[in-house]
Amino acid sequence: MSLRKVTRALLSVSDKSGLIELAQGLAAIGAELVSTGGTRKALMDAGLTVRDVSDLTGFPEILDGRVKTLHPKVHAGILAIRDDPQHQEVMRERGLVDIDLVVVNLYPFEQTLERGGASHEEIVENIDVGGPTMIRAAAKNYRDVAVVSDIQDYELVLTELRANGGTLLATRERLAAAAFSRTASYDAAIATYFNTRQSPGFAPTLHLAFQRRQALRYGENPHQPAAWYVEPRTRHAGVATAEVLGGKELSYNNLLDLDSALNLVREFAEPAAVVLKHNNPCGAAIAESLELAFERAYEGDPLSAFGGILGFNREVDEATALRITEPGRFIECIIAPEFSTKAREVLTTRPKWGANVRLLKTGPLTEQATAIDYRRIDGGLLVQARDVPRDDFADVKCATKREPTPAERADLAFAWKVCKHVKSNAIVLAQAGRIVGVGAGQMSRVDSVQIAARKAGDRAKGSVLASDAFFPFADNVHESAKSGVTAIVQPGGSVRDADSIAACDQHGIAMLFTGVRHFRH
Repeated sequence: MSLRKVTRALLSVSDKSGLIELAQGLAAIGAELVSTGGTRKALMDAGLTVRDVSDLTGFPEILDGRVKTLHPKVHAGILAIRDDPQHQEVMRERGLVDIDLVVVNLYPFEQTLERGGASHEEIVENIDVGGPTMIRAAAKNYRDVAVVSDIQDYELVLTELRANGGTLLATRERLAAAAFSRTASYDAAIATYFNTRQSPGFAPTLHLAFQRRQALRYGENPHQPAAWYVEPRTRHAGVATAEVLGGKELSYNNLLDLDSALNLVREFAEPAAVVLKHNNPCGAAIAESLELAFERAYEGDPLSAFGGILGFNREVDEATALRITEPGRFIECIIAPEFSTKAREVLTTRPKWGANVRLLKTGPLTEQATAIDYRRIDGGLLVQARDVPRDDFADVKCATKREPTPAERADLAFAWKVCKHVKSNAIVLAQAGRIVGVGAGQMSRVDSVQIAARKAGDRAKGSVLASDAFFPFADNVHESAKSGVTAIVQPGGSVRDADSIAACDQHGIAMLFTGVRHFRH
């Protein structure tokens, strides 16, 4: 039978948001309310008639509430198959009653972890036992019982109850799927906590629980189905938490590029802008104003910038928006902490492309939480700590006879931060706080040097160069010198470092070693 009337509902919730409205709706259709502890008190305080679960079971809550719903009379009422004569005969013989609706949300285990400072004992006490057991029992018997484990589903259930006096099979099955997902993610969080206590770092078993944000039109290419999932309870500013202010639907590739753009600009304390294309920066700059930073970033490679992604670490103001929308320029997406009212008006009313540009507002770019990166390989998953912003110049060493000038050192620090966000083998040429040439993703590092120099053209003269990994041969230095590079920063660590140092000294180039590599595969 598709429709199941709700004659009895068991409610036991930690988060009581929306509880009273739901219970009032149940009472209005004549459903008996059964409840426990704090939930029962909240319902009675609202003037509702509620049966204590101890009255149903004939057994009191014990062990400080650890045992209250773990009883055959509760679980028989949930698990009995209504159309099974044998089940119904047992129910009659034992004087058991059906429970048609189970409303449960769980002890706040994840929230206890997130707030920090909780003792191990407090964390353990926030592991729910009876709740997941009831949720799983009701979800298993979804053909007869509806289970609500998410406050967001209260309105759905209320609407159906008011219309039909009961729940439909399709709804119960959907609620069961949500319920099993909830207990799976809850158990994953608990398992991760205990595994991490036993094996700090990377646990022997990895439990991931991501929630689908939306289905995407397609993946990297039109023939690849795709979807966007987010980590529950993510708080720091990022693409997953950004507010989409308008424009066309975000694509798979848009999301990848937006994430890369934001991660780059958050490296800088100064007003910063990046122009990103195919997951690589083709322009980036810092300046005393966002407008100037954008203009210098866009000049890095105007040809590649067409149809690109913009990232900013400050509120986009009207002056910057006017620059962005100058004739001949076209941008797919823009991500920034905020957009002024005037800037939004400019960006969304530009003829032809204004209505389509995607604007994402992240809020203040506070420090990122410690993040983990996941990369799928056939039959497995690679896991690593994210290469988050850090001060690599704190212990930088000059390897050459000539020290960089203060201006060169500032540009080297800028180029080095940009370089870590370029696909390896990565080479970045910079001058006066902006990119002038990028060589990305080449199999040979010297090829990346040549590409960056070609992109820069005459602007390479007097520029500095950053390399994400060491120079394996001195040919990289010789190529850099031919282009007019005056200073280099690289990790160092090659068996041929001495050859590169000698080549720099030969050309009068200053070279810094950071001791840190920033591959981005």
